[in-house]
Amino acid sequence: MEQNNYQGLMQKPVDSGFNVASTASDVIKGIDLTGKIAIVTGGNTGIGLETVKALAGVGATVIVAARDVEKANRNLIGIKNTEVEALDLADPKSIDTFAQRFLDSNRPLHLLINNAGIMWVSLRRTSNGIESQLATNYLAQFQLTAKLWPALKKANGARVVNVSSQGHQFGDFNFDDPNFLNREYETLQAYGQSKTASNLFALELDQRAKQHDVRAYSLHPGSIGGTELAREAPLELFIKMGLCDAEGNIRPEVATSLKTIPQGAATTVWCAVSPKLNNIGGVYCEDSEIASIAIDNSITPGVKIYSLDQDNAKRLWALSEEMTGIKFNIK
Repeated sequence: MEQNNYQGLMQKPVDSGFNVASTASDVIKGIDLTGKIAIVTGGNTGIGLETVKALAGVGATVIVAARDVEKANRNLIGIKNTEVEALDLADPKSIDTFAQRFLDSNRPLHLLINNAGIMWVSLRRTSNGIESQLATNYLAQFQLTAKLWPALKKANGARVVNVSSQGHQFGDFNFDDPNFLNREYETLQAYGQSKTASNLFALELDQRAKQHDVRAYSLHPGSIGGTELAREAPLELFIKMGLCDAEGNIRPEVATSLKTIPQGAATTVWCAVSPKLNNIGGVYCEDSEIASIAIDNSITPGVKIYSLDQDNAKRLWALSEEMTGIKFNIK
């Protein structure tokens, strides 16, 4: 019987041996990626940079796709086996240009790490009218993966890793109004929708691509201190959520719950390299393990079943082709 993760059928821990405190260095220990090619979007800062260090450190050639090439080159000084390429995920033309440059190199692609994303932003739209979080956090993943598909297939064994978030629990995907044209914009609801979409994409991509030995995963890296994800967030929002006091100081109980950046990159790296996942795909992971189903109505560890729904996954694929103008035929 064919295995898939529709409705969370495979959302069961596999006894990975790692936990919430594990780091990227821990989970990649003993792995050799010599001769493998990886692309990491947003690989010049935060958990993306830590992911690049881990992969390059065990022999992979890592292409770091970054909006700010100059900043990326500075941040990557001293890290061997890396290349920097320009990529603006909010610009479909930039995605096409980046992908074509890679295809023109005639190299296979063993690991595509869709890491980059935005959060806490006010309502704005891309040049083609798409709400910015949906465009950057999800549709860019769909377009980039579709454009790089020939290189993924060529690898004869590849993985696509979507950095999602527990924030997918902020909201299901709204097929009636994905771009907030007829409803009030709420930044966390938009973020949640984009991350639910990322989960559904990994689910459906894995089902369609596994015949070519390409597997896909989505993950929650954890709540992490020291990244640039909240650079646009107003202080009032953090105070309202109870994360900071009136002076803007992070509350001690919140600070102690945050992961370090090396811990935050661990699940990404685990999804990219773990032998435990050799015959499993389409799953959502957290704390370097396959997550359980979240059955509570509140924000809890685990994955909401609506982001693993078969009908929604197929419906989103069709909508994504329509919104991007790309026919992503896997054959």
